[in-house]
Amino acid sequence: MPVRDYAPAHPVLRASLARPTPTLVTNIESAPFSTASARLRVAAVHRTSLELLHDGALHAARLPASLIRDPDPLARPGVGDWVTATRAPNDDWQVTAVEPRRTALVRRAAGEDARAQMLAANVDVGLLFAPLPDDVNPRRLARLAALAFEGGILPVVVLSRRDLVPDEAVQAAIREVEGYLPGVPCVAISALRDGGVDALAPWLRPATTIALLGPSGAGKSTLVNRLAGAVVMPTGVTSGDGHGRHTTTHRALILLPGDVTVVDTPGVREVGMWTGGVGHEHVFADIAALATHCRFADCAHDTEPGCAVRAAADVGTLDPDRLAQWRELQREVAWAERSVHEQRRMQRLGSRLVKEVKRQKGY
Repeated sequence: MPVRDYAPAHPVLRASLARPTPTLVTNIESAPFSTASARLRVAAVHRTSLELLHDGALHAARLPASLIRDPDPLARPGVGDWVTATRAPNDDWQVTAVEPRRTALVRRAAGEDARAQMLAANVDVGLLFAPLPDDVNPRRLARLAALAFEGGILPVVVLSRRDLVPDEAVQAAIREVEGYLPGVPCVAISALRDGGVDALAPWLRPATTIALLGPSGAGKSTLVNRLAGAVVMPTGVTSGDGHGRHTTTHRALILLPGDVTVVDTPGVREVGMWTGGVGHEHVFADIAALATHCRFADCAHDTEPGCAVRAAADVGTLDPDRLAQWRELQREVAWAERSVHEQRRMQRLGSRLVKEVKRQKGY
């Protein structure tokens, strides 16, 4: 289905992540009972229904059976998707079409199965949260940045709770992140202070959608409330240490003043890579550039002679931890690609078997 296609939204990413962006709306199912239709945005997703946002109001809508039965989790509308829905006289809404996605945050779902999970669609900027002082994890941030780049989204690292640490520690944390993720913006904020979130102004522009990603208790919902100027998301703080509790239980789309849309997500700690591979190459662009100078085009950067990547690691100009994570993400993406290929092969085989059985029975 074309709804599964997505392309970079940010001009800075289009050159290297360019994919054709479809403009046609995918028709899912007609609704002859309808008396009116509208273009709405998905604000929340449930098993067989959605909450749609239109003109500042939420509307419950049913999913068509074709999408409920679809085995591909990316075929279903997700938070941030634009859909067409029809409304009956009794105010019963049903989704009839899903627009192709401009961008999408997709990870491998938690667990052993090879399944994709969409975190948000049609996002422009991903704010990657790391709470100070003790949960700034560059490796987790690199994974989140790879997901953002892969989906055509601009990542920005946000070090939250800066009011809990001295300025020297804040600057040290920023240097650590910038050293591990060169080229990815990094700012420190305090959602509890007046003016404490001003550093985010360059990305909070009208008609922009931002997604908040990071561990539980990082201050994502607190930031939403600060930007909204009211309590629109529940928050929790433990006594004594100022650490936040897990409060967001599902992905939700929220409209903020200034025509900014926010997707707040539950805490994300397990960040598995999905298919594609463009995202982690962006995060580790310096290593990818080194690889072009290897003697052999198919160099595995292990024991091959003339390996420019290994040579840089040997002389200390390449962080061995970054090299190890680059290899790790490459393996994960390759595993996901093989798993998807095998799933599709089994689906084709199953379809042929069903057709053969029907042919033999004269159906």
